[in-house]
Amino acid sequence: MNLERDLRRAADIISDADSVTIVSHIDADGISTEAILAQALSREGIPLESVFVRQLEPMAMRHIPDDDSLKLFADLGAGQQALLESRGLSAEDVLILDHHVSQPCTTAYPMINCLDHGITRMSAAGLAYLVAKTLDPTNIDLAKLAVIGNVGDMMARENCGLVGPAREIVQDGVEYGNIIVQSRDLNCYGLSTRPVHICLGYCDEPYIDGISNNTNGALRFLERLGVELKNPRGGWLVWEELPFGDRRRIVSALTQHLIAHGQDTGRLLAETYIFPDEPERTPLRNASEYATLLNACGRWAKPGVGSSICRGMRGEAYREAEYMLGHHRSVIRDLLHYILDTGVTELSHLQYIHTGDRFPDTIVGIGAGMALSKLNWRKPIMVLSAMVDDPDLTKVSMRTNEWALSRGIDLQQALVEASASVGGAGGGHRIAAGAFIPRETEEEFVDDVNRVLKRQFAAAGQDDR
Repeated sequence: MNLERDLRRAADIISDADSVTIVSHIDADGISTEAILAQALSREGIPLESVFVRQLEPMAMRHIPDDDSLKLFADLGAGQQALLESRGLSAEDVLILDHHVSQPCTTAYPMINCLDHGITRMSAAGLAYLVAKTLDPTNIDLAKLAVIGNVGDMMARENCGLVGPAREIVQDGVEYGNIIVQSRDLNCYGLSTRPVHICLGYCDEPYIDGISNNTNGALRFLERLGVELKNPRGGWLVWEELPFGDRRRIVSALTQHLIAHGQDTGRLLAETYIFPDEPERTPLRNASEYATLLNACGRWAKPGVGSSICRGMRGEAYREAEYMLGHHRSVIRDLLHYILDTGVTELSHLQYIHTGDRFPDTIVGIGAGMALSKLNWRKPIMVLSAMVDDPDLTKVSMRTNEWALSRGIDLQQALVEASASVGGAGGGHRIAAGAFIPRETEEEFVDDVNRVLKRQFAAAGQDDR
């Protein structure tokens, strides 16, 4: 199949539509995808409405208008085509832009899916951008939003930077002038907003002995290097504000520290993406922190605020987003502490915990990812949580790491298979996936997932347990 041909087909379908309803996901990728499409369509003069859903399931379908608009499903839809069919949507009613595994369906819905073209490291935002650029080449200013979506959906994680078509999108933003690429930057979160020692102390990939999970240790490490960590007014500097020579000295010392402790240095540096048109020392300044801001909006039921930020609105919208980001981080810290303090149950190939209704089901996956490095990182982690608005269902979130991926683990496949066996539904990616299952099947489901993971390890010849 030819991607350019499919992009042209999608652009033609959109151009021919009298009106469009964009149906998108609530995470950073979904929000940035919606913002790209909404701006591209508005520039074409096409009337549109946007609907955000946290999952595409029967209850969510009631929010999709029963009208003659083209239903443009973005960052979802590929794995829920039977649901669209059961709703009575015809192939002429729908266009799907997605990067998740497709579900077989008797209706041949028009769809562009990255996976169909062998592209596994690009999110829906990247696909939406390519459609927008096909509609009008002057839409390259939207490349910035595609980078945010790609980074937010962990497309840069495995290779410490975006690759393939997603990396080509970066270059569009560089040429437009709203993206600066730092090719060999420190592979830590918070480079634009956190004091350097805090940034280092929260870095756990790679795990640095005496520094990771130890901000005081990180501060002592930096002080021994003689690096100036404060500005003339006494405020802490962030990584981005350090002189190049100081940053190089820190990276060199960290490299030596890792080698001395027999640790791999391969993930110490990464490619990062800075937005020069955004204010310094704000979450809007780089792709990873911008994505977290959008995630906060989506996870706390305000994806429209995130979309407004993507479209350039600041003022009240940004103040609301900042508040949600602070609350988001606070609750995730509480969730992380709960997981670590309560402890997980370990099976042969899996570790899991049930958080009940203590935390919103929309954030448990984030907590799972943060907890993994502090637990048995060789075993994928699963967090189950109660669905307050549907007590008969349980939300499942799973996370793993590159070490497990290299040994045959595929969480998406594991959750799809195990959830189907108990009457649920799952999806996602190899490294991060989720599912919804009937509450009464939790124990059976956990055992099924453990068996699938064991089989995956064994199939790759890696099961040494």
